[in-house]
This record gives sequence, structure tokens and C-alpha cells, in this order.
Amino acid sequence: MKNILDCTGHQLKIPNIIRSDGVYLFDSDEKRYMDLESGVWCAALGHKNRRINDAIKDQIDRIMHVGFCYSSEIVDSVANSLLNLTNFESGKCVFLSSGSEAIEILRQISRTLSGKEHKTLTLHDAYLGSYSSVIDREKNWYSFNWEKCETCPSKNACDSSCKALLSIPENISEFVFEPGSASGFVRFPPKALIKKIVSIVRKNKGKVIANEVTTGIGRTGKWFGYQHYDIEPDMIAVGKGVGNGYPVSVAIVNKEIASELQESSFDYMQGHQNDPLAAAVVREVIQTITDENLIEGARKKGVKFHAQLESLVDGKVAIGIRGRGLMFAIDLASERITSKIYDDLIERGYIVCNRGSFLRIDPPLTIIEQQFSEFVDALSCIIASNESFT
Repeated sequence: MKNILDCTGHQLKIPNIIRSDGVYLFDSDEKRYMDLESGVWCAALGHKNRRINDAIKDQIDRIMHVGFCYSSEIVDSVANSLLNLTNFESGKCVFLSSGSEAIEILRQISRTLSGKEHKTLTLHDAYLGSYSSVIDREKNWYSFNWEKCETCPSKNACDSSCKALLSIPENISEFVFEPGSASGFVRFPPKALIKKIVSIVRKNKGKVIANEVTTGIGRTGKWFGYQHYDIEPDMIAVGKGVGNGYPVSVAIVNKEIASELQESSFDYMQGHQNDPLAAAVVREVIQTITDENLIEGARKKGVKFHAQLESLVDGKVAIGIRGRGLMFAIDLASERITSKIYDDLIERGYIVCNRGSFLRIDPPLTIIEQQFSEFVDALSCIIASNESFT
């Protein structure tokens, strides 16, 4: 595309998509592709979802956008639904436009309330957005490297005398926890480790922010990824799947944070803050997931799909499988093999994500077992084909 700035870091493979339907995309030649990445993990209920599209059309005919001195009841109503999902009774929400922005405002809130020279703690492999404030982690950041924790004999108990834990600074204003995506690597830190880090941060009066931009809204088989851990965050950032492709995110704070903010001088303003159209989309996404029991569906399908992928592991080409709910990674023997399999899958009409030494799969929550089985069969044929790797 000659007029589009190419800055995603990913190679454009199919420039001529013209329509979509559920898990499928169609190009101008009517070739069909199964989208097993849900766009950029956003179309969690599938492309061209009728309920979401109808909600958008209905709200457009009412009011799309508001100013700073007037609003619409739907915004407050949907915020209440999100507070109920998170058990943040008497908390507050703000609707924004991207996951990066939701993380940004929550960090700003935490820094405002800390009132001291601070550092942000996060895991070394966490992805926290595209803003420069989270990309450049040289200043006012502490990255906790948990590589050795995966094989630590005490990982299920997490010894408080661990040097890594003792090295955490006392002046942490917030711990931004991404519960599973890890820069797209689909890695899940040990539960005991996260509980211990949260305890240390809270002891020093720091806050806990759950980055649920990728893992939230059912992706892991629970409403939120942090619910797989024995913790309760103070703030939550939600994005991607909460809009099913519409650009909306939500920053959510608990009652205590909301109360402190009312006594502070914190301000934050942007052009599409608390838009009714965004709220209408979020409302319908939540209602659709609830009505169609997609949280439980993601958990059950995730177990079955994981087993199907495990059957492909041969120790030569496919090395291992990681996953939780409907997010998976297939470790492969080399980057060359990954690239070849990735290209072969696209040629056969299957879209996944090439992450160097592994493939990532994040299908819509609405995918059915037959569709995923078709993909596994295609992948199995490619792996079994020796000529694919010559």
C-alpha cells in the first residue's frame, strides 16, 4: 500500500481484504481466510458480528460523541456494568480509545496519588503499550526478570528470602501486571510469585494495575486474566476485545482510588473521552458474552484445543505448546521453520501470528470446534511435509 505508513513491524501479507464474516476474511479474489488472530486480538466476537453492528447502528442514530460539559446516561450505565464485573463497587471508569492510553492514564493516576519520587514495577517481558512513557524503561522503572522463576524449585511457594524479591525497591508507586501476554509470547508467571510481588508493593503503599488489554474480556477463560491469580488489583486497563474491533478502552479504578482522586487535582482530557458510541459497543460486547456463555465456552474449548495442538508436538518441528483459555503459542524448532509454516498457512487460508520461534493463536471466542479442527488438520499436514522445510 503506497499511501500507508508501514510502521507495525509486521509484514503485510494480504493487502486486498474486502469483507468479513465471523472467523473468516475474504479478499478481492474471493479467497477465504480463517482469522485465528482476531485481527489484532480485537475481534473477540468475530468479524461483522450482527449484535455489535446493530448496536453501533442504533447508537449512531442517537448520539455518538459528547463534549466536556454534557454527557449521556448510557456512559454511566455501562460503567456500572464494568464495575460489577470487576467487583469494584463504588469505583469509577473512564472510556478512552486505546489500551495504551488506558495504561497511561492509570500510571498518571498512580503517580499523582503517590506524591513521591517513584518507580513503576513490571515484569521484564511485559508489553504495556506504544506510548514513549512505557517503551523507554531506563528511567523510573524497575523490570523484574522472572526467567529463573519458571524452573525454580520453590516457584509454588516463592521464598521471601529470594534475592530477586529482596531487590525490589521500596519506592514503587505501582506494579503494572500483564497476566499472560508477555509481549505476545503467551507466558504465564507463577501464581506465588505474583502474589508475593503484590504483597511487597502493597506493604510499601504502592498500587496494583492489571493490564487486561489482551487478556481481558474472556480471552483466558475468565472475565479477566488476573482472576487466575490470588490478587485484587486497584486499577484495571481494558481494551482490544472490549470493542470487538471498535477503538475503545476503559480505565477502571476501585472505590479507594476514586475517593482519593476526588480530593486531588488530577485532570485528563482527550477528544473521544466517554463517547456514547464507545459505551454502546462495550455494553453489547458484555451482553453478548454473557448471553452466549462465552467465558465458560473459552475455558472448555481452550482445554480441547490445547490437547489438539499438543498432538502436533513431535520434538523435531513442533517443540511445545503454551496456552490458557483461547490464547496459544506453538514453539517451533527454528525461526526459519516458523516463517515457512506461517507462509504455508496463509497460502492455505489460515492467519496466525509469526513471533520468530513460535506461532501465536488468539481465535475469536465464537470459533466452533469444527473450524479449529480444520486448522489443526492443515497445520498437521504442513508439519508432516518434509519438503516444507528444505
